[in-house]
This record gives sequence, C-alpha cells and structure tokens, in this order.
Amino acid sequence: MYLKKILTPLLVSLVLSTSAGLAKAQTGGLAGAFTAGQNRADDVLVDMSQAFRKGDRKKLAQLLPLARGHVLEPWAAYWELRARLNEASADEVEAFMARYVGTYQEDRMRADWLQLLGQRRDWEGFAAQYPLYRMGDDRELRCYALAVDYLKGVAAPGAAEEVRRLWHGLREAEDGCTLAADRFYAGKRLTALDIWRKARIATEANRPRAARNAVGVVAPEVLPELALINDSPVKFLAKRAAAPSRVRQELVVLALIKIALSDPDTAATLLETRWAVQLLPEEEHWVLGVIGKQAALKLDPAAARYFGKVNRDTDLNDDLLGWKVRAALRAGQWRQALGALRAMSDEARQESIWVYWRARAQLALARNEAERREALQPLQAIAGPRGFYEQLALDELGQKLVLPPAPVPLSPEEKETARNNAGLNRALYAIAIGLRSEGNREWNYSTNLHSPGGLGERDLLAAADLACQREVWDRCINTSERTRNVFDASQRYPMPFRDQVLRRGREINLDPAYVYGLIRQESRFIMDARSGVGASGLMQVMPATARWTAKKIGLTGFTPDQLNDRDTNIAIGTAYLKLALDDFGGSMPMAAAAYNAGPGRPRNWRNGPMLEAAIWAENIPFTETRDYVKKVLANTTVYAALITGQPQSLKSRLGMVGPRDQSVPDPSTDLP
Repeated sequence: MYLKKILTPLLVSLVLSTSAGLAKAQTGGLAGAFTAGQNRADDVLVDMSQAFRKGDRKKLAQLLPLARGHVLEPWAAYWELRARLNEASADEVEAFMARYVGTYQEDRMRADWLQLLGQRRDWEGFAAQYPLYRMGDDRELRCYALAVDYLKGVAAPGAAEEVRRLWHGLREAEDGCTLAADRFYAGKRLTALDIWRKARIATEANRPRAARNAVGVVAPEVLPELALINDSPVKFLAKRAAAPSRVRQELVVLALIKIALSDPDTAATLLETRWAVQLLPEEEHWVLGVIGKQAALKLDPAAARYFGKVNRDTDLNDDLLGWKVRAALRAGQWRQALGALRAMSDEARQESIWVYWRARAQLALARNEAERREALQPLQAIAGPRGFYEQLALDELGQKLVLPPAPVPLSPEEKETARNNAGLNRALYAIAIGLRSEGNREWNYSTNLHSPGGLGERDLLAAADLACQREVWDRCINTSERTRNVFDASQRYPMPFRDQVLRRGREINLDPAYVYGLIRQESRFIMDARSGVGASGLMQVMPATARWTAKKIGLTGFTPDQLNDRDTNIAIGTAYLKLALDDFGGSMPMAAAAYNAGPGRPRNWRNGPMLEAAIWAENIPFTETRDYVKKVLANTTVYAALITGQPQSLKSRLGMVGPRDQSVPDPSTDLP
C-alpha cells in the first residue's frame, strides 16, 4: 500500500524531463507501473544500483539498454558511465551531459568529471566546465577553482583566506585543497603557520595522510621524522634534547598532540617540564588547547585548569575555543567562558549555541541592570521554536514556546508546480522502489541546488507538502526546515501513527511528545530505516536490545525481523525508553543519551558536579550523542505544544544532572 500510495499519483502528474524526447520515452516507461514490484524495469534499476556499488562494469553495460525509457534512466546512464569514467572520452561525457541536461545526474557527472580533470591537472578543461557546475557545494572542486584562478593570475583578494578555511575544514587528505594551499603558500599568500596548523588539526583528528600532505608543503625534508612521530611520539621526543628551529618546534608540537590524544596528563607533564620553554607562546597555547580538549572529552576536572593556562585565546581555533567554553561551563567559570567566546571567529559567534552561552556568561557576570539588559538582547534575536538554544533563549527571556501561526495555505497552482517538478518526481520514484539514497540526493538537489539559492519559500512548502502527501516524511521535514521566514509545524513535526503513539504513551505512562521527539530524530518516520550498526524501524532498536525488552515486557514469540512491523517496533522502543527513563530518575536528557549511546555511558557522564542539564548535555563527549540529546529534547517541546495546544518550556524538561543518589537502589542495573 505504501508503494502504491507514492507511485499511483506519479503516473498522473509526472513531468519527466526538460527534454521533450526524453520525456516521451520516460512517460512510456511509467505507463504500466501500477506498483513498483510489477514493473520489470524497476528491478533493472535496482540491479544496476547494486552493480554500481560492486563496480561491476560488465553488468552495468548489459543492463543499460533495458533501462532506456524508464523514469530513472538518467540514474542508469550515470552509473554506467561513472563506473568507467577514468577511461571515458571528453566527447562521451559531453554527450551524457547534453542528453540529461538540467538533471541532477548531469551536474553530478560534471562534478565527477571536474574531479578527474583536477587530478589530471587539465586546467583548461576544468576552467571550461567549472562555471557550468550548478551545485557548487564540493569543497575540493572549489579549491581546484581557486588554484586555477591563482595560476591564471586572477585570484580574488579573499581567495587565500577561503583556501585556508576550506583546507582546515577538511578531515581527509583531498588533492584539490592541498594543491591550492601549496600554490598560495609558494606565492606568499598563506603563511607557514597556516600550513602547520593544518598539520596540527590533521594530527589531532588522527588523519596521518592529511598531516603528511601539509608538512610536505612547508617542510618536505622532515617527512621521515613525521613518520616517527606517528609511530611513536614519545620515542621521537626522547631523542631530542632541544627544538632550536621553527620546523623542529612544530614537530615537537605534533608529537605532544599525538601523545595528548591518548594521555593528556602525560602530554601536559612533558610540556610543562621540558618543552614549554622551547616553544613559541602560540605553539604552547595550541598544545594546551588540545590537552584541555582531550581532558574535557574525558570529563576530567583538570580540563579547565589546562585551558586556564592559555593566556591568549586568539591562539586557538574555533574548535578548541568551543571546548574551552564547555570545560569552563562545567567548572562554573563564567569569566573564562566569556573570554573564549569573545575570541571566536565572527562566523562562530553567530551560531545560536555560542550566542546563547555568551549571553548566559554576560548575565552571570552582569554588575547592574543595564549590563543585564545588554546581555539579553542577543537572546531576543535568536529566541524561537527552531532549535535547542533558540528554545532555551525563550526560557531565559521568561517566555514559553508558542507555535507561530501556520503559513497561508498553498494554492492549487503552487501544489501543481511541485507535482510537475521532474526532479522531485524522479526522487519520489527512486525512494519508492528502494533507492532511497539516490532519491534523497535528487530531492535535495532539486530543492536546494538546481537553481541559485534553491527554491523560494513557497516552493519549498509546496515540495514539502508533496512529500508529506506521499508519506515520505524525511523529505517533508527536511524540506520544510529550510524555510527561514515561515514555520509550518505540521510539516516540520508530522505525527503519523498518532493513535498508536498516544495510546501506547497512555498505557505505559510515557509522554507521547517525548516518543515523537525521539522517533523524529531516530528515523524521520521511515518504517524500514536501518542503521549501519543494525538498528531497525521507526525507533531504531537493536536486535539484542529488542530481545531483552520483549522478554522484560512479556512479549512472547518475538523475533528480530518483527522490528519492521510498526506496532511491534513502537511497543518495544517505547518500553525500552520508559525503562531508561525510570533508570535515570525521570531525566529526559539522560534517558535520551542512554537510548543513543547505551545506558553505561550516561551513568559515567553524570558523575561529577551537579549541573544544569543544558551544560551537562553540551559536555557529552560524543558529538553524535551530544547533538542527539539536544535535538530530541527540542523536538519534544514542539510536539508537546502541538499535542496539548498549550505553551511549553524546554528548560522545565531539562532539570539538573548529577551523580545518582547512592541511598536509592539502582532500579535497572541490567538495562542493556
């Protein structure tokens, strides 16, 4: 029924291509597709997607003729050509892009071709194609383009800063940005410190190849010593009594960073007792920042002390400054937090997380009512329903979350425009036959990247409405979230399976808004969602956890394959969530952390000082869990407003987090 609900309307409304000839061929391919399973051509597309993932070029070539005329023919042709792109001629690539002009696949192929041209150093070919690249979101291709501009002598005044930002932001050792950095450094547009900082960032991220590439730009003669640092940084430092040159100093910095990743206290001791006097203040501060961050990730109280030794916060980058803020919040050091916040880049300071904590720090340090009023002004700028810190800003201002009025209803013409969008229809069709990854990419391209600036707000609402009507909830939510000036709560926070969720909540005394907040974050209401670690269904339950929970609640005859059944998944997921909530004394933040990372970790993370839950959540060492907890709680607050129709407070759901009361028995020590 789900596939039929998506596909049947597509047969009526699909506009398949900007090319009339292709549209006619593809419409013919859809004519008999009353359900996905009945159309042999759909099976061909699925087989081709699998062959592409396996690199089976022969099978792709054999199947391509069978995909001609299908609505997803552009995907079939893309897979076949992409698999042999290294050997393809420029004429073949041009012919592909001409045949599928205006599609996602045309622009995806152009990006792949540009990547190859950059690697081949074919700057003439690259310069000809890059202006036609519509997506423009590939950082490595942007670096190639900046390098080409430099080689042609037309680099813009801010090009070097853009290269530095892009390069420092990449985790992997990508050729384009390394090349651009090398060229701009050779032309004295980037400094040696810019290059060494990239090596430091890569070393901390445990990306030795990226670190090697950076060092190769500034000091290729010491690459053998860098290899020793990666193998045994302690041995490297033991062989050196001094660091008399700038290059040697930087190698010492890299070695200390490497040691800090596993043992920040040892790194701190080595720095303080031997190496600090031989390093420049900026180098010492950076090492202290890394040590402080690694200590903060272990929730070690020493983190604030290490960060406190950084006398010049501007010597740190935004990532290290962010961890200095977190450590200071955990230690109750508002002045130290404020200093780090002020040292952040303009871009970072505008993020709602740091706007909120800067205001909180200023409020904590305010000496009079005038300073308090000044601190509240930034909160007024971000306050609203859109996210965790936006909602907390409302609480800090003494306001509650009230959902904004729904936007003006879509007109029939606006809905028709969305229904006639070829890219959106191809995306929905791909999702319907099981090619969700491809469908998501084409959908995102059609809404965000096909035209400069993406679709307008009304068009985004219409596209989201189309996805909602087809019950493709993740596209519905993600598309509606992109509107800046309107807030359609029914699209952003849909409530499918409402009767089941509300009934289940009443049965086990679990807030249905909390359940919805978690499902929205876990699966975006995709019933057959499956994570990389094996979690399944709406509530993304692991098989072992499901078996334990089923036994706990007396669900006999349970087998893990039942997790894809909606009601079974909800029953088991909510039961486990309720057990976790009881285990953590009703703390929604800790139960959400347990649901995401397992209960053992938040049991450890709660040890230490009694903290506001917002400060506790911001100090969760796992990025995924930290973001997860904040999003689940923000989701919950909006869903509560939708379900009850009453104003809501996020802060009231957060409470405080601290060590468990040892006088109270642990209610569920066997919780997996």
